[in-house]
Amino acid sequence: MVFWIASAAGLATAYLLGSIPAGYLAGKLLKGIDIREHGSRSTGATNVLRTLGKWPALAVLLVDVLKGAGAIAFARWFYPWLGTLPSVTPPTAIDLQTLLPWAVCLAGLAVLLGHSRSIWLNFTGGKSAATGLGVLLALSWPVGFGAAAAFGVVLAISRIVSLSSMLAALTAIALVCALEQPLPYRLLVIAGGLYVIARHRANIQRLLAGTEPRLGSAGRESQAASQG
Repeated sequence: MVFWIASAAGLATAYLLGSIPAGYLAGKLLKGIDIREHGSRSTGATNVLRTLGKWPALAVLLVDVLKGAGAIAFARWFYPWLGTLPSVTPPTAIDLQTLLPWAVCLAGLAVLLGHSRSIWLNFTGGKSAATGLGVLLALSWPVGFGAAAAFGVVLAISRIVSLSSMLAALTAIALVCALEQPLPYRLLVIAGGLYVIARHRANIQRLLAGTEPRLGSAGRESQAASQG
């Protein structure tokens, strides 16, 4: 029982790491505003770019990526360490080497959920794209770099952040299925990628209607309403 309680505490830690509201804090510290009342009302780096500027957005982007990578690094350290504690002995039927990839999978999902549904912001937040990139880079750098490259190429061609994020998520899913990866990692990337896409539902509707604004187009506030 102690082992399972400690394991749940590890997942809660990953969630709390993801829930650190970097975009919200940037708005409060730099302009004294609640960024959820501006633009897309998202705390993601794109809304920070529209509302606060380039350098705050870059800082928020970096923090959000590090949150995702940090959650995976924490899970890979925490669960093996947990198994070494005499007072937290795992059930004899459990092989820690088998359990670890599944624990990492759950930690990755927890950090994505924390970013998009932060406990500190009444369960609001960003769209988890940057945090998802951090998860990918820590999980499998070829998958992470492939997704980042897809994002960059699509953004350069279309200048639409939402489209770039969703195609990057689909690229990550394709790569993790094509490359040799443990089943839990594949499930994490598939579930996480679909979650990021689902968070862009409103953007998908505008893309289909041909009304999704492009990066750098006129109308900063209208553009902010479509990104995040």
